[in-house]
Amino acid sequence: MSEQHLTEAEDTLDESKFVRFEGSPFQLYQPYPPAGDQPTAIDTLVEGVEDGLAFQTLLGVTGSGKTFTMANTIARLGRPAIVFAPNKTLAAQLYSEFREFFPRNAVEYFVSYYDYYQPEAYVPQRDLFIEKDSSINEHIEQMRLSATKSLMERRDVVIVATVSAIYGIGNPSEYHQMILTLRTGDKLGQRDIIARLIAMQYNRNEADFQRGSFRVRGDTIDIFPAEHAEMAVRVELFDDEVETLQLFDPLTGRVRQKIPRFTVYPSSHYVTPRDTVVRAVETIKSELRERLEFFYSGGKLVEAQRLEQRTRFDLEMLQELGFCKGIENYSRHFSGAAPGEPPPTLVDYLPSDAIMMLDESHVLIGQLNGMYNGDRARKENLVDYGFRLPSALDNRPLKFNEFERKMRQVVFVSATPADYEQKTAGQVAEQLVRPTGLVDPEIEVRPARSQVDDVLGEINERVKVGDRVLVTVLTKRMAEQLTEFLADHGVKVRYLHSDIDTVERVEIIRDLRLGTFDVLVGINLLREGLDIPEVSLVAILDADKEGFLRAERSLIQTIGRAARNVNGKAILYADRVTDSMRRAIDETERRRNKQIAFNLENGITPRGVVKRIRDIIDGVYNVDDARAELKEQQTRAKFEDMSEKQLAKELKRLEKQMMEHAKNLEFEKAAQTRDQLALLRQRVFGANVGDHVSGVD
Repeated sequence: MSEQHLTEAEDTLDESKFVRFEGSPFQLYQPYPPAGDQPTAIDTLVEGVEDGLAFQTLLGVTGSGKTFTMANTIARLGRPAIVFAPNKTLAAQLYSEFREFFPRNAVEYFVSYYDYYQPEAYVPQRDLFIEKDSSINEHIEQMRLSATKSLMERRDVVIVATVSAIYGIGNPSEYHQMILTLRTGDKLGQRDIIARLIAMQYNRNEADFQRGSFRVRGDTIDIFPAEHAEMAVRVELFDDEVETLQLFDPLTGRVRQKIPRFTVYPSSHYVTPRDTVVRAVETIKSELRERLEFFYSGGKLVEAQRLEQRTRFDLEMLQELGFCKGIENYSRHFSGAAPGEPPPTLVDYLPSDAIMMLDESHVLIGQLNGMYNGDRARKENLVDYGFRLPSALDNRPLKFNEFERKMRQVVFVSATPADYEQKTAGQVAEQLVRPTGLVDPEIEVRPARSQVDDVLGEINERVKVGDRVLVTVLTKRMAEQLTEFLADHGVKVRYLHSDIDTVERVEIIRDLRLGTFDVLVGINLLREGLDIPEVSLVAILDADKEGFLRAERSLIQTIGRAARNVNGKAILYADRVTDSMRRAIDETERRRNKQIAFNLENGITPRGVVKRIRDIIDGVYNVDDARAELKEQQTRAKFEDMSEKQLAKELKRLEKQMMEHAKNLEFEKAAQTRDQLALLRQRVFGANVGDHVSGVD
């Protein structure tokens, strides 16, 4: 979130709702005091950490306010915290909620920055080498850099991360060595600053001033720090001295404030000091010699030639530029680690007294366990066939036992703790009643034979009263086919599965809450933690198909998606009741009865959760998106003032302009004009009328 937006958001907050704890750097925004089981759970967890317990579990049902309990625990302890989530959608939701609770502290987001990722691989059966191909989300890369910067600079930090945090990044000590601190009055020449910035992998770009670049104008150097989205720093020199430092808006150029000092962080986690590069080049050469000997002695001439050619090219790039494509495969040489040693990860940037919280731990532990094996199998082929040196095997995620050794004090958070948590956790804090009085959804089992027609009828009933519906199926194909079927029957529906990228997943959930569509069809992503209070019905198709997606824990989690609505109901479509279904139904009933008893005892009438709808990650849209939105608003305003005659004229002009752009193969401009045309048609006809080609029905 930009500094400006943060300030505006803070201005609207009630100062009396901020809570401060003695000795804690956190300022917790507490719109309501802890209620129900929350106060006991918070006290238990805080005392457990202070008593030195290594593992604890927060067993909290859906809608009981687990995130609020976590935020209160972090604020009271006053230590840096990392909260792990099992997928990017949940991580984005947690990030949004923690930012609401800690608007004045550093809440950071650390997930994989790949929108698309095809790892390097070799298929020996077909002699097929697949080159690494990826698309990096610039904004998420900036947020990752911001996370490590915050850990190095302050204590009031909460980082929301996925398993991406156990993959290798640069060594913290070497990353720290590369930092450039600028102070007014420093004896520092223009050439010195430029040389340092280039070593930190900043690009000199006079024309296109973007994140991770700098420009030089006379005695002035403008730097756009890699970890900032909407702020740059201007360094004004007089002779060989830093005369002034100013923060300015890179979009408008407007100066915000003068500052006495500024720290510039490297533009990548893989930046390395020059002497380390020189040392690494020598050890890579030594390993290359050994490996070539191995291939020649085994008569593997093709592999030897392939390895030598690829590695020598990388060595040349390292000697000339200090980095090369696929530099992470040489990370062991840069860190000086022994073969087989764990790589440095985000966990190494955490202080020793940090708190770790594993949200939806029953899923997360399995993920942490499985990351290493899949990565290893792929890389062994690359090493065996001469595409990589054996040291590439050490560019890997942590093994689970290595992660365990690096764990700080841990709180597992789950509604359905698995075997690992039950075996490990020394203390369990239960949070089974909801402060809102909401009870677990009513469960009904119906025959699977007519499930599609039945679910269509149920959807129509819910949509009439303005509620939303989640439908879970078993495969991607089923999700897409069901979505198509429902759409053909007039239902506003979308699907959500793993092929949809991070930002789009977040937008889909936001649009469901806004009512842009009414039904969301999914597979595995409609389970843990999805917080959509508008959902009053969860339909589980093929509930009797035993397996991971229809196991007891999965069913409890999926049923729980309707637990934030007063009229919450879950329908399980099955031709027989499996053991998993029976246990899930019994556990949900037990929790339902406990909540009903609590409500009667305390005179509570269940009330629905009212949750503000906002972009889960403000600022996922970059500056270009902000400009486009502003332009659209201006266009809309311009159309409002036009007469009918002017509107008709404008319609013709835009149609002509769109065809002209298409004719010149300027498809992006044609698409922009098409969008303007759609906006104008909406204004003229009162609806968004699509293009209609005459003569075609």
